[in-house]
Amino acid sequence: MLMQFSNHQITKSPNHQIIKLIKMNLSKLTPAEGSVKNAKKRLGRGQGSGKGGTSTKGHKGAQSRSGYTSKRGFEGGQMPLQRRVPKFGFKNINRVEYRGINLDVIQSLIDTNKIDTIDFAFLISKGLAHKNDKVKVLGRGELKSKVEIKVHAFSTSAKSAIEAKGGAAQIINPKP
Repeated sequence: MLMQFSNHQITKSPNHQIIKLIKMNLSKLTPAEGSVKNAKKRLGRGQGSGKGGTSTKGHKGAQSRSGYTSKRGFEGGQMPLQRRVPKFGFKNINRVEYRGINLDVIQSLIDTNKIDTIDFAFLISKGLAHKNDKVKVLGRGELKSKVEIKVHAFSTSAKSAIEAKGGAAQIINPKP
């Protein structure tokens, strides 16, 4: 007995077992697993390959030549972005950057450590400056006690506040 469905054929064998036969469909054929490799395209191997002649590089121009590499930022002759954008300002090569420490921070150091002299090495040990920094004392806050400070620079308000309490503000020379 033979029954047909959409793409399956079912038959009954003499000992009444159902056997399923799949009808072959040419539009759904696929190669066996692992039999086809996706190799990279082989260029310049003759006209019959479809990738001969110009080897997919087109006719003439720098990009068709051997050894061509595009320059960074090159936009095919159009004015590049880094030249289109307006420039402004400048970087002063003689600028000296200071790490600012205010008077209120110095007062808290005096209160917690009970000291009357603050120098660059002490500020490094407390983590307020690094060994390659230059330190400038700034005038924010209030100083309540006499203190001697030895750092690279002082603001005028900080210097006057230190000297008003009877302290000293000494400028040290940075390492060469």
